[in-house]
Amino acid sequence: MPNVSPSMQEWRDLYQAAIEFKKIECWNWMEDSNLFGVQNPETGEIGYCCVLGAIGEVFGLVVYLGTKSLTDYLKIQSGEILPEDFDTIHFQDCLMASFDDRKFLKKPDLQTIKSLGLNFRGSKAWPLFRRYEPGFEPWYLNRQEAIFLTFALEQAREVALRFQTNMELFDSPVEGHYFVKVADRANESLVWRDEWLKPASFEKKELVIPSVDEVRLQRIKNTVGQSQIVLETDFFYAPFVITEGEKPYFPYLLLCVDHRSGLVLGHHIASHEGYRTDFQNQILNLMEEVKSLPKEIRVKKEESFKLLEPIASKLGIKLTLLKNLPALEEAREEMQSIFLSGEFR
Repeated sequence: MPNVSPSMQEWRDLYQAAIEFKKIECWNWMEDSNLFGVQNPETGEIGYCCVLGAIGEVFGLVVYLGTKSLTDYLKIQSGEILPEDFDTIHFQDCLMASFDDRKFLKKPDLQTIKSLGLNFRGSKAWPLFRRYEPGFEPWYLNRQEAIFLTFALEQAREVALRFQTNMELFDSPVEGHYFVKVADRANESLVWRDEWLKPASFEKKELVIPSVDEVRLQRIKNTVGQSQIVLETDFFYAPFVITEGEKPYFPYLLLCVDHRSGLVLGHHIASHEGYRTDFQNQILNLMEEVKSLPKEIRVKKEESFKLLEPIASKLGIKLTLLKNLPALEEAREEMQSIFLSGEFR
């Protein structure tokens, strides 16, 4: 089961792998662009490994899970996704082993370390393990994640030492292929070998558009007049977490802003499950409240465009997909500052 916690022996193996990885301090000769893969022996999925620490701020190993996560990582590296972008953290689908100060560890981390009889001292000395998943707060590892991260740390140590003496180790003989450690089972043990593998293809999840209440649309069309309002609207992860369910998550924040004045006309917090229906309903609610149809609705995401298309076409509203929505982004930045400052009530 995904939510099963590691056994004490599995924790012991993971901490030992992290300790051995840290000893070689491979960030002294590796950059975060020196990417290589480790295949999960249980699932076959490739984790793309990135050593952190070259610039002396964060030390550790990140394992990006699968092709989609690799693609997002490469977009960040190329500048297509900016590190300072609000949503960058939510692109990360990875496991992370880092070495931090004690103050950053939480009670369960410290309890595990104490139970194992381990002791760490000094700055950037305490192993910290987390799963990063889009839309969720970084969280504790389950059993499968801990086992795979153990394999990744062990193989990363071996690969890093080889790379130290052979800086051409990751130079692929075939374009688009990555150096990957693959395990074969021999009796009850694993034997690791080198492979050059092309990332597996992945399909985008099919977008299911919720049906819109046709009776409501017709009523709005018959009773609400046209205006000259240009509306900027979209949804994104809120800058706070909700502590419900198995692990805390970042809800969606739906925001509607007047393009000309920058006035926030509406906002709404939505769950991961219901945000699409909520997004459609909030737009309809706004039209009913202000008793006018916007002349144009501008959105930034393709998903937003598809969600609003049946509404806009029925009501005769121009719908535009743009890369930049200045009024919305300014309002979002202001709301972000308010949330982070604790002034929001």
